[in-house]
Amino acid sequence: MPEKKADQDRKKAIEDLINDLNEDLAREYQAIIAYTVYSNVLKGAQWMSIAAELKLHAAQELQHALIIADQIDYLGGMPTNTPKPVKLSEKPEDMIRFDLDNETETIKNYRRRVKQAEGLGHYALAEQLRTIISQEQEHQHDLATALGIDVPDVFCEGA
Repeated sequence: MPEKKADQDRKKAIEDLINDLNEDLAREYQAIIAYTVYSNVLKGAQWMSIAAELKLHAAQELQHALIIADQIDYLGGMPTNTPKPVKLSEKPEDMIRFDLDNETETIKNYRRRVKQAEGLGHYALAEQLRTIISQEQEHQHDLATALGIDVPDVFCEGA
């Protein structure tokens, strides 16, 4: 009987991981859309280099989405096709702030996902997530620098 309970617990933990990864995937889609739109609507000389950087971020976010979708499939799930909503603004600072807030949330969530993956013995997934976190932290730094502020601290419970 205890074996059956352990199998059920593991199956539930994998389902939870799949669901959480789908939330992450929806946030990656959101980032792709936001970076694409923002990079094209930022106006003014002071924003041109940032707009170019946002286009690079969009391409990296697409790579993240592909990795996450592959992992969801590997775990037996169906990757979502729905992005989280994208916030729009006429003000460049607001757009950059929206991106920064999303990157900060993404880092927090991926740190949790690393713990979940390792807890289930999915060490390759954990390593892929660490690589994504590293890129997300670069994005976070770029955005904070563009706003002239310190990079936000990322605290997450359970990670």
